[in-house]
Amino acid sequence: MRRNLASSGDTFPQDVLELQSYFEPAAPDQALQAVPGAGAKVPLYLLGSSDFSARLAAELGLPFAFASHFAPEYLGVALALYRENFKPSPALDRPHAMIGVGVFAAESDAEAERLFTSSQLQFLSMVRGRPGKLPPPIETMEDRWSAAERAAVQERTRCAAVGSPGTVRERLEALLAETGADEIIATAQIYDHAARLRSFEIAAEALGEIVEPTSARNPAAAGR
Repeated sequence: MRRNLASSGDTFPQDVLELQSYFEPAAPDQALQAVPGAGAKVPLYLLGSSDFSARLAAELGLPFAFASHFAPEYLGVALALYRENFKPSPALDRPHAMIGVGVFAAESDAEAERLFTSSQLQFLSMVRGRPGKLPPPIETMEDRWSAAERAAVQERTRCAAVGSPGTVRERLEALLAETGADEIIATAQIYDHAARLRSFEIAAEALGEIVEPTSARNPAAAGR
């Protein structure tokens, strides 16, 4: 969508509309046709970490996803703006919100907290102005940060679920209740690939336990 590296974000709303048009059935005189995208009606979600995408998604009547897995401070404001200003469209008749959640799940709380240290170290490097690759986990974060740095990292990882299957389930349920989100984008800055896959498996199982009983009471909630 970005024509060149020097382009600004000023054309982004028009770029979204252009991209959306490529997935509509092609007109006979259309100069540019997407192959095989034409007619596919691929759903578009706008992902953002500020109010810009929230307002644009509302204006265009598109689903909105907020990057709360690294910018949770604007989550409530962005979701409120999106829902308050939403205009129904051919794509969507009511607001549909997603939230990003960092999931660090393991068989025990202690192991999950150890896996989580990789993400904490990476955020700490960003706080210190020295961003870098994801480091391997360590046993404890004690003596690794100052009180101010610890508070900064904890704020950035506020929308995280860290722990055993039961702990993660409770955290995800609380985040859904707090935000009213329709879906969760699960991400995991876990160093070991096998551990990351297992974390996603645990999260999927936890969400299944949350959604099934809720859907039985309220079929509209089945999309979460």
